Amino acid sequence: MLWLLAAMSAGEAPLPSGLWLHPLCRPLEITKDGPFVNLPDGRLLTIDSEGVRISEDEGKTWSEPWPVCPGINDSEPSSYRLVRTKRGTLVLVFLDFTTYKFSWDEERGEPREDCRLELWAIRSLDGGRTWVDKQRLLGGYNANFFGFIETRKGRLVVTVEHLVSDPGRWVVCSFISDDEGRTWKRSNFIDLGGHGHHDGAMEPTVAELSDGRLLMLIRTNLGRFWEAISDDGGRYWRIIRPSPIDASTSPGQLLRLESGRLLLVWNRLNPEGRSYPKSPPGPAHEVPASWHREEISVA
Repeated sequence: MLWLLAAMSAGEAPLPSGLWLHPLCRPLEITKDGPFVNLPDGRLLTIDSEGVRISEDEGKTWSEPWPVCPGINDSEPSSYRLVRTKRGTLVLVFLDFTTYKFSWDEERGEPREDCRLELWAIRSLDGGRTWVDKQRLLGGYNANFFGFIETRKGRLVVTVEHLVSDPGRWVVCSFISDDEGRTWKRSNFIDLGGHGHHDGAMEPTVAELSDGRLLMLIRTNLGRFWEAISDDGGRYWRIIRPSPIDASTSPGQLLRLESGRLLLVWNRLNPEGRSYPKSPPGPAHEVPASWHREEISVA
């Protein structure tokens, strides 16, 4: 994958037209889309629709799979997330496509009762050879998610979106586990309003701040990320507000690097040096929205 680092300062010169790649970026010689975890011996581990695979050459080739469970869809890489905890437990949170059905009433602007894509969790205590404690976290219809971390205190936190009715829109929440993924608790839902199958609070991503609080960035149609802050490790989110980060209606990926710095990868509201037209309101969303995805920015 090629990452485009767009200039953040409005005072910088416009970027050249056509494909532009920052000189510090280069394609990875890797044949899977992830998610990936590093093993203690330097090997890489990933999961696809067929199961767990191991690479001994930094992702160029992969082992035959060990089965996990039905329902994992590797054609939607953001439909499942994997963490290897400090104790070595593999914890997988995934959308179960065995019962998938998107069913939307266009006239009412509401999900129908049979609209379904459930969120599940499962874990492995032996490096991916066997999997136990499979459980449903959230029924109804859920979609791609971009946040699953282990905090410094060892808590697992996953941030997800959920489709609700009256009116049909997306809300977000988190699930936490303090026992290596054996049991889970759900937070409060964050509801920013909206109406449509691509409206509301969507596709959250999360990172731990240096002071131990958690920061969630939420995709919206409002020209910027909204942010939520949790001071109790993701159990509740009580500070919810617009962030200073402009963004199109697309998800971001927030990461804490080993250095301690935060990294955000996202699409800004407009391409560098020009405006991007907004889509008018309609069945998908009730406010004009920028669908700009021509440039990827990193900060």
